[in-house]
Amino acid sequence: MRPSNGSKTGSRVDTNKLTVCLRSQRRPFKILPGTSAPASILAAAQAGIDPFEFHVDDSDLEDLSRRLSAARWPGDAPGDAWSYGTDRTYLRELIAYWRDHCEWRTHETALNAFDHYTTTVEGQPIHFIHQRGRGTSPLPLVLTHGWPGTIWEMLPSVRALADPASHGGDAVDAFDVVVPSIPGFGFSGEPIEGTDAARTAELWVALMKKLGYQRFGAYGSDWGSLVTRHLGARFADQLVGIITPGTPPRAQRDPRTDEERAYVEARARWAVDETGYQRIQGTKPQTLAYGLTDSPVGLAAWITEKLRSWSDCNGDVESRFTKDQILTLVSIYWHTRTIGTSVRYYHANGLGNPRTRRAIGPSRVPQGFADFLGIASRSRLPQTYVDNVPDHVTLWSVHDRGGHFPAIEEPELLVQDLRTFFRPLRAA
Repeated sequence: MRPSNGSKTGSRVDTNKLTVCLRSQRRPFKILPGTSAPASILAAAQAGIDPFEFHVDDSDLEDLSRRLSAARWPGDAPGDAWSYGTDRTYLRELIAYWRDHCEWRTHETALNAFDHYTTTVEGQPIHFIHQRGRGTSPLPLVLTHGWPGTIWEMLPSVRALADPASHGGDAVDAFDVVVPSIPGFGFSGEPIEGTDAARTAELWVALMKKLGYQRFGAYGSDWGSLVTRHLGARFADQLVGIITPGTPPRAQRDPRTDEERAYVEARARWAVDETGYQRIQGTKPQTLAYGLTDSPVGLAAWITEKLRSWSDCNGDVESRFTKDQILTLVSIYWHTRTIGTSVRYYHANGLGNPRTRRAIGPSRVPQGFADFLGIASRSRLPQTYVDNVPDHVTLWSVHDRGGHFPAIEEPELLVQDLRTFFRPLRAA
């Protein structure tokens, strides 16, 4: 990643050149002097909510370039490309692009174009985007990412949700969009021990109260889905409704038809082929952290393989994500040095020891599901296999395309689902 001029110009307010150190083990993140901000933001700053910009030092970019140039490569794997994991030929191409053509300052500027803030909630440093809605009465909405995502995966959907009139929608569907970084992911501070999905839900409720929101909606994917389900089950007084990818609850029974049996078998094969990472991340995350924190090539291989396997790309990762998109995500983890704490989330949520996993009760608020079925190795859930859908499930939207990252793979479809689901709940 080539260093380039990161200077910025324009009207600014004095932020007293505040430096925020999110983790003592990492270089400080700097709020650059003079970020322009309206009066509402300055008022928030007085309440312990500070405007934030992410800026990587040139020395860090130079170090990254040296590491990429000095990479040690293993021998190639036998068989078909990607059959043993990340394909070496493609990875070498990606790394060469990262070293020679990927302009971090451009991506840094794009990230900082959103309204970023940091605060401390119940002792936990939290980073979040707070994009205020443009409409008659914007509904507060929390979007929670998963792994190996970050706030990055939510960004293509944020502006359409906040300003629907400028993105083919109606101003009445506007949201005040809040996108927090899960502790240990990207720009939030290192998680306090015991911070699992249930605790994250508690932090989100406290964060929204700090922002002045008494009730709000929630969406999340991957770990964000688990956080969102905890919100719906435990905080009915604060939640308007929740929506996640996936399918509605079903009665636990054996499959009865050939179609149902094919679905169950496909899911079982998926679990065997695609969940090995969970074992290491759920049992020995620290061992993995050393290699991924030290090697940008290893980090890129670990994340890119998941982007390919879990997206609707039919084996061609760049049919869904450009090299610049892939490397923006990888660079966030690299420059924040949070890959280790992000994989530790699997251990915190009991994937290494199911006895520590916190159970989730049924949602006590309206619930929606948006099913994205574009991954060929995943079989479509038969309608007959979904029995006794609870009355509180008010939306089940099924799409033929999209995968594990709907907010960035199919933002238009997801945004429409969110608008449709929350529209009748706004007056509740």
